Amino acid sequence: MTSPVVPEHPWLLPGALGATDRRPRRTMRDWLIDSTCFLVSLGWVVLATFDALTPAPILAERLPYGWMIVADAVLGLACTAALWWRRRWPLGLALVTLPLTMFSVTSIAALLIIYFTVVVHRRTAVALAVTAGGLVTNMFFALFRPDPNSSYWPATIWGVVITLLVMAWAMFVRARRQLVLSLRERAERAEAEQQLRVAQARQLERTRIAREMHDVLAHRISLLSLHAGALEFRPDAAPEEVSRAAGVIRGSAHAALQDLREVIGVLRADASLTAEPERPQPTLDDLPALVAESRAAGTRVDLRDRVSAPERLPAGLGRSVYRIVQEGLTNARKHAGGAAVTVGLSGGPGDGLAVEIRNRWPVGEAEAPIPGTGTGLVGVAERVTLAGGRLEHGRDSSGDFRLAAWLPWPAS
Repeated sequence: MTSPVVPEHPWLLPGALGATDRRPRRTMRDWLIDSTCFLVSLGWVVLATFDALTPAPILAERLPYGWMIVADAVLGLACTAALWWRRRWPLGLALVTLPLTMFSVTSIAALLIIYFTVVVHRRTAVALAVTAGGLVTNMFFALFRPDPNSSYWPATIWGVVITLLVMAWAMFVRARRQLVLSLRERAERAEAEQQLRVAQARQLERTRIAREMHDVLAHRISLLSLHAGALEFRPDAAPEEVSRAAGVIRGSAHAALQDLREVIGVLRADASLTAEPERPQPTLDDLPALVAESRAAGTRVDLRDRVSAPERLPAGLGRSVYRIVQEGLTNARKHAGGAAVTVGLSGGPGDGLAVEIRNRWPVGEAEAPIPGTGTGLVGVAERVTLAGGRLEHGRDSSGDFRLAAWLPWPAS
């Protein structure tokens, strides 16, 4: 979840642009603008009232009674005070003050500011409806308060022009604010998508590391368990055999701890999740060493390598073959201890690469079974699927357990 973008100087922006809720707070800029609007409107009220008190008014024809001048001034002051609430209720204020546009001179500045606010903060349909109402009431203003220096139609047209100019200015401000909001939304959405992609990449990398560690640790620990079991059931073994088994146990334990230390370090450092492991990944060339480890642990392994042009084998394909054979040997030690294992490799460029691990089905229960998670074959199946190959495993017609995979090997 991303946090909203915070501008460097939020007090310079309108509250509507930095709002995260439905009732934005005024910023310093809003307070300055509202104070300026209040002072301008108040100055207009004072100017229009003094003009109405002169013997020859300039703004409109002199009212016949003094109380009318006072009432118009009070209406102007009321509209000026209402400007402090124009951001919260612009449409309501516009509808309430709309009749004043027919006769009030002192309210003109405040009414234009309220109208400007409606166009900026409300939908275009609402703004056009208020504009239409204002143009209708403007037709009566020149009748009730005629201009002493102009006739009816020029004064009415000037009112229409001023209204349209205010609307155009307000629509420009609204369009600019909507553009800023849309750009900010796109930026936040792009940031959220980027974080989602990073999270997905992190999860995929963790899954890959977990699969690799399952393959490695299961192999190491099964060797360790096998040698420890031999020491347990052969207490009378020769000192050389005991020393050799203890050395294998120590080496396997050290390698398992090293692998575990590496993966924990990678999982703790988010910044390095996308980096390749420091240790070189095994390939097909490392397969003889893997078979030698199993033979040293007492497993009879027959490796039949019929791969043509092994030097042209891609590194990723060789790594997949290594992990498949490693899982097959691990499962054989876990579930069929003492059984002979046959590992067969065949294929070439353009024909694909076939891997088969076969061992006899175990008879009875093992004396000291090695526990497993049951996810080894699932990981192998996922690895083969990602490579575009096929996987088969299970007991065949001859009674052997067979793990077979075919992986595509392009000709070029």
